[in-house]
Amino acid sequence: MSIVESSNLVAATKTAFVFPGQGSQKVGMLADLAEQFSSVEATFAEASEAVGFDLWQIAQSGEGLNQTEFTQPVLLTASIALWRVWLELGGVTPKFLAGHSLGEYSALVAAGALSLGDAVKLVNLRGKLMQNAVPQGQGAMAAILGLDDAKVVELCQAASATGEGSVEAANYNAQGQVVVAGAASKVEAVMAAAKEAGGKAIALPVSVPSHCSLMKPAAEQFAEALAQTAIELPSIPVLQNVSAEIATDVQQLRQALTEQLYESVQWTKTMQYLQDQGIQYIVECGPGNVLTNLAKRLPNIEKAFPLDTKSRLEDALNAILVAEGKIA
Repeated sequence: MSIVESSNLVAATKTAFVFPGQGSQKVGMLADLAEQFSSVEATFAEASEAVGFDLWQIAQSGEGLNQTEFTQPVLLTASIALWRVWLELGGVTPKFLAGHSLGEYSALVAAGALSLGDAVKLVNLRGKLMQNAVPQGQGAMAAILGLDDAKVVELCQAASATGEGSVEAANYNAQGQVVVAGAASKVEAVMAAAKEAGGKAIALPVSVPSHCSLMKPAAEQFAEALAQTAIELPSIPVLQNVSAEIATDVQQLRQALTEQLYESVQWTKTMQYLQDQGIQYIVECGPGNVLTNLAKRLPNIEKAFPLDTKSRLEDALNAILVAEGKIA
């Protein structure tokens, strides 16, 4: 079912959907749902035909799943498979969509701005360009916990001020949780400084330092592919990572997707925007529950739901229908 076909469904007033990014992948994802809903494997088949390799096989076997060029199209396809099942079951159409990093592409597909085929080809290329931008082992990412945003930025600036290389705030995920990215030695310096300042630091098991200036060469090449890809304005408002705002024209959308490679993900501001707009329920449409757990910490979010198993999907579907006043 496409977004056009969902136009007869009831639109939500208090619910937003969020789509996860890289790191949420899991071997065997959506296997139980595929047994009940043929649209899951059909979605993977459609995406696989576009990219020329078997995404379902990767998702189920795990072979190549943690290679960025494969991870990104697999995760995007899994998110859209869940979105289609949600619509198939008569779930409400969300008031807003947002995606964390890679998840922004999933949100754009769900909103009809990008076709699934074009999107998986874009993120497959995106993954290759990101991987090639920085030699293995030279870049790193780390989560800094327990310090405010300004302090983390200060630590990044101090670490970048001496010697070669830089480190920057890559993901503003929540109050007291900022991910930094950059040259491996600089990331290590920020981790040490964060611990001295009373915070915590956790190295992330990634092969690519996303959302920092090391990705600018990748962004330049990626912009060429974006320029040749058909994009429309979303039929459901999609919040963009770099601005936490809604694109008002296609060129702005393309520019934001290019900048997203080397600019910070403004997830804290994105979630604040949703709360300011009266959103009370968050549904995470993709594998895992990373974004669900972040949303649960927010003062105005009454409930957050993951969708990635049959039982979770059923719980979310019923709870949102009740919350939106569609069933008693």
